[in-house]
Amino acid sequence: MPKIYARRIGVLASAAAMAALTSLVNAPTAQAAPPTPISASAARSYLATVTPRAEGSSTGYSRDLFPHWSTVSGTCNTRETVLKRDGVGVVQDSSCAAVSGSWYSEYDGATWTAASDLDIDHVVALSEAWRSGASSWTTSKRQQFANDLTRPQLIAVTDNVNQAKGDLDPAEWLPSRTAYRCTYARMWVHVKQYWGLSMDSAEKTALVNVLNGC
Repeated sequence: MPKIYARRIGVLASAAAMAALTSLVNAPTAQAAPPTPISASAARSYLATVTPRAEGSSTGYSRDLFPHWSTVSGTCNTRETVLKRDGVGVVQDSSCAAVSGSWYSEYDGATWTAASDLDIDHVVALSEAWRSGASSWTTSKRQQFANDLTRPQLIAVTDNVNQAKGDLDPAEWLPSRTAYRCTYARMWVHVKQYWGLSMDSAEKTALVNVLNGC
């Protein structure tokens, strides 16, 4: 092989290796991995069929009516299962509590190394679900909703961000990390569609606006 081409190949290989290393250094240490939500087009199609309804009352609501966190297996409950799923290098003790690891909060872009800095967010908050139809469910069904690992309903995020979100819907709150808003809207629609929960007019409009940009 001529020396000029060998040198060029060597330079290209070195550049590729450096680019790969830079990518690894700049990448988040972990990325939450809830189940993949429906596509933006599927979410838009569903929203086109939704007739908005005014939210119901919060009367009678209690978090105790949505039992959580349920045992998943052994000593592991839903919270610890999500922490393990959404983190990198997560080490759990004999009680399944996460004692070390790294977590990237998709809502705000922060990285944490202590599980105590994270909340498990119910994407569709329990009280929001109550006002959207869950008030008529059985306690058993509400428990399934509150511990749903099959739909994109649970995600590990920065605790105070989750607390600031509270029970607000997308007309009132969206992740500050704009790159995640399309995913968040898809997650919200997926959960509400699967569980047959209603949407009010402002909520639907906010979701349509986000998804139209996806």
